[in-house]
Amino acid sequence: MADEELDTTAPPWLHLVAAFLAMGPPDSLISLARDCGGGSITDSVQSFIWEHCIRKAEGKCHAPYVKNLLKKLIVEIESIGGEVLDELYEQYAHYMTSLKENDTTKGNAKSLKWVSYLFPDGCHEATVCPKSRKLVIPLQCSLNMLEGDTGCSLWPSSLFLSEFILSCPEMFSSKSCFEVGSGVGLVGICLAHVKASKASFPPSLSLSPPKLSVLVILTDGDLSSLANLKQNLELNHLSTKSAFSERTIEDPHLVQCMHLPWESAVESELQDIMPDIVLGADVIYNPLCLPHLIRVLCLLLNREKTYLHEQNGGCQGPQLHGEVHGGDDKQLNGCEGKARLSTTPNPTYSPHVSKGVPVAYIASVIRNIETFGYFLNLAEQANLKVTDITENFKRFDLLPYMQSYHRSDVRLVSISYTVL
Repeated sequence: MADEELDTTAPPWLHLVAAFLAMGPPDSLISLARDCGGGSITDSVQSFIWEHCIRKAEGKCHAPYVKNLLKKLIVEIESIGGEVLDELYEQYAHYMTSLKENDTTKGNAKSLKWVSYLFPDGCHEATVCPKSRKLVIPLQCSLNMLEGDTGCSLWPSSLFLSEFILSCPEMFSSKSCFEVGSGVGLVGICLAHVKASKASFPPSLSLSPPKLSVLVILTDGDLSSLANLKQNLELNHLSTKSAFSERTIEDPHLVQCMHLPWESAVESELQDIMPDIVLGADVIYNPLCLPHLIRVLCLLLNREKTYLHEQNGGCQGPQLHGEVHGGDDKQLNGCEGKARLSTTPNPTYSPHVSKGVPVAYIASVIRNIETFGYFLNLAEQANLKVTDITENFKRFDLLPYMQSYHRSDVRLVSISYTVL
């Protein structure tokens, strides 16, 4: 098949390029390459990989990743008696002589990934969908996901939440949004794309002039993660500010970044923000952090907090009790003696924010059912209603090329404050 006959803007060729730019697992790319060749990696598929993936991305993609991909690609082709393209052999030989074995994970190594959201046919008229039906977001991510650099890694729940935002832009457009544990910033960048915003601040801030355009507020408790987050925002041409006084009036690309360790958060930092929507991805994982997370959510979602502050001389947050034990059960059922996760059967679920009541959307992979049960207990004590809404929204499959991303592992819950 001649190169000019290939439609690189359509699957499976489009999926192969997108997976390569996102640094997908080599085995996934080999699977996609087989799809392109009708079951095997043909000469035309090899030429495509060389021309449209490796050569075009030379100097941009992480070299050790490309080396590992080439190694597996060569083994795959040779295992069925095929001939490997000379250019692929030569590039692999170049990496063999120029790269050391420990270059892949040396120090706090980071690499640029491009996450491509591929919109399906029929949505090209939507304001959120580019004319090309492809939205590409560059992100600098850590290569040491499990070595203490988790805040700079790309996690499934972030991908899930980003698809949710891009599939339901009307829920976030013209709403003030606040993210806890922003990590690499993918969720915030998607919020910027759908034009999340807050038109003005409460009078208590005494700003002059009073009306500013605030796109979204992103937070993280780790300073190194926050620095990486700011770099990613700049990569995506978004203005980053770290203080209210620095904000630019009517800046359509303004994102506020805030250092927010949950355990030391105080009401004075959060009481004037009053977001319409709070978001979080994979923040329910460490039992020791959950009481602090619940307290932060209360401060953000409770519109009565200012009154309580005045009456009680300060809001100390809810008094939370409970204990958590180990466990590996990944099922949602079986939380005997714990608060239950409610569900809403209405497939046209109406967000609380439409009624002027703030709401949080938290996406999580439930790795430990007892930890999640502990979170539900703490939420109940704090008068927070947690509802599983995973099945209540029709989400586009915007990442069809990510074979290692399993949407079914992620649950989406809404959280709102219950006024007694």
